[in-house]
Amino acid sequence: MMKKKITSREKREFFWGWLFIFPTVLGLMVLNIIPIFQTVYESFFKTGAFGKGNIYIGLSNYNKMFHDPVVWQTLYNTFKYAIIEVPFSIAISLVLAVMLNRKIMGRTVYRTIYFLPMVTAPAAVAMVWRWLYNSEFGLINHLLLRVGLKQVNWISNPDTSFISVAVVGIWMIIGYNMVLFLAGLQEIPRDFYEAAKIDGASPVKEFFHITLPLISPTMFFVTVTRVIAALQVFDVIYMMMDRNNPALPKTRSLVCQFYEYSFVQGNKGYGSAIVLLLFVIIMIITVIQMRCQKKWVIYN
Repeated sequence: MMKKKITSREKREFFWGWLFIFPTVLGLMVLNIIPIFQTVYESFFKTGAFGKGNIYIGLSNYNKMFHDPVVWQTLYNTFKYAIIEVPFSIAISLVLAVMLNRKIMGRTVYRTIYFLPMVTAPAAVAMVWRWLYNSEFGLINHLLLRVGLKQVNWISNPDTSFISVAVVGIWMIIGYNMVLFLAGLQEIPRDFYEAAKIDGASPVKEFFHITLPLISPTMFFVTVTRVIAALQVFDVIYMMMDRNNPALPKTRSLVCQFYEYSFVQGNKGYGSAIVLLLFVIIMIITVIQMRCQKKWVIYN
């Protein structure tokens, strides 16, 4: 059997194709692939300063991690945050997307307002919300006093701190999720809704029997990405919770603890083991989501 001869045009397409994707491949190798192997490697060492003087200690970091109550507490905090942030952010974003997908006055303005938190600097967001949550002169407690209610220690009370931080996370991500849902809603043929109206279906039935099933691929993508992002939460917690905050142990995430061990205490080997634990957890959850999508995701 004779091999097909590669034409000069195919050679040129092959060359230019790889030339265009080379910067992306290089970036993935340098910023993602190589650091993963370096993290796995360092997890078996007691790392020295500036990456020098590493001492091989085998599985000691993993053994220490599995017996470290701080690690399991921060992992529990991370799951608490994700359980609050993910479903509420998706539900609110979907409702807003359905409302703003209709022809209403000022629709573009509303879309812009809801998306603004996504492009706002996290440091600025943390400063504003810390002021809102301030127990002495914060706006929220001021409003509570005006209506005759007691002040609340929003971010210094262990019982309310992680909820308060999760609210900020929900507020920041609503706009991004909403844009994704809007894109999915605009792909749904209008014929389905017209047929439902002829049959006398109410808007609620249209939402549950037409909108939800047909937007399920977008919802699946948003769910997977939001779970991954929520389990990696760092910036909101790090910037809103002071080191002397009594609620910090009940609010600090696993990534925050990784930062503490790696860059504050300088124990990058132990920090690498912790971040690999999070990597395995995220991978398992993502695989489960991929398996379960066949039961509820409807592809047109």
